[in-house]
Amino acid sequence: MKKTEILFVAFLLSGLIQGQPVLDYLLKAEALTNAGKPDQAIEILSSAIKEDQNGRFYSQRAEANMVKGDYSAAIADFNMTNNIVQFSGEYGLSRVYAIKGDAATSLYHLEICMKSPFRKSEKEIMLDPAFNKIENSPLWRQFWQKSWYTDIETKTSEIEYYISAGKTQDAEAILSEIEKSYNENDNVKYASALINLSAGKYADAVKAISKLLESDPDSEKYLRLLGRAQTGSSNYAGASLTYTKLISNEVLDAELFIKRAECYRKTGETVKALQDIEKYLSVYPEDKPALSLAGRIQSATGDNLKALQYFTENIRIHPNDPECYNDRANTYMLSKSYDWAIKDYSMSLDLNPANSEVWLNKGIALLGTGNSEDACHDFRQSFTLGNKKATDYVSRYCIK
Repeated sequence: MKKTEILFVAFLLSGLIQGQPVLDYLLKAEALTNAGKPDQAIEILSSAIKEDQNGRFYSQRAEANMVKGDYSAAIADFNMTNNIVQFSGEYGLSRVYAIKGDAATSLYHLEICMKSPFRKSEKEIMLDPAFNKIENSPLWRQFWQKSWYTDIETKTSEIEYYISAGKTQDAEAILSEIEKSYNENDNVKYASALINLSAGKYADAVKAISKLLESDPDSEKYLRLLGRAQTGSSNYAGASLTYTKLISNEVLDAELFIKRAECYRKTGETVKALQDIEKYLSVYPEDKPALSLAGRIQSATGDNLKALQYFTENIRIHPNDPECYNDRANTYMLSKSYDWAIKDYSMSLDLNPANSEVWLNKGIALLGTGNSEDACHDFRQSFTLGNKKATDYVSRYCIK
């Protein structure tokens, strides 16, 4: 392990003594596992387990052990998860044995999972690559001959599929069918909310989801849908509260901090937005959208120097991405550093010459330096690419 990585792990472990939330460790361990550093994730979680026998620590360590290829350790951890919360490790055990090619044992644990409160949806199981080795086996086909889902659950899954595929009419047809038999069923209300959301009927979606949450206030599925509907209706304050609820419930998804940061940015709560972005960047320090968002928020607060630091870091990590140069150029423009802006706009256009907005902005920067001839070239190029805003600049500065 490199010296910097050792220091990083030591820093994380020191936070546990200071009472750092469980979610922080789970997020960091997941990020390290996803980055192909399972040993670091295991070290963090092993130390966390010494302080707190939390089943999620064992479950997350099992995932890291699977990535490492230590299936025996993963099995032991999922069994510990089961000991702490009954049935909570069954799906994980099913996945491990499937990866090992042991279809019989995998399906034994999957059947227990399907009869437990931790049952997974058919879509989640079918899309899980862990089952690739056994999905063509006779035992797998035999397993799925059983009716694991009710008719209303199957129809709801079909609606979810059609919505994701953009086939709203097909989804509406199924909804119309199930409403006749299951009008007051929560699955019908959920499906209706999905269709309303896809159709842009955000108020109707919020109304339906809010009723569902009255009986199941901690449902991750419902809360996520509510957050999307609130964002769609520009109720960013409401959406930020919904994402706060999900984060408070320790949902393992770092993207929730980015979603909440966007809401805070829209409501002008820049300090909170930056706190969320920094939280996300502490887990995924090289994430391009997060670095870009952090820079744009800093720029909006007037701290162009800090914004430039974020954008420069993004360029260092993603030197072939035109948007990274465009972000930094826009900040240079705000501080009237036109020469620097022109250089970055030029780099952006070298990488993507079809961006009409960048041609326009580069022309404006050239005007700032007094170079109207080259500016007019860029305005015309922007206009040729379909940017109607360039028309005003051409008529004002380029027609004599």
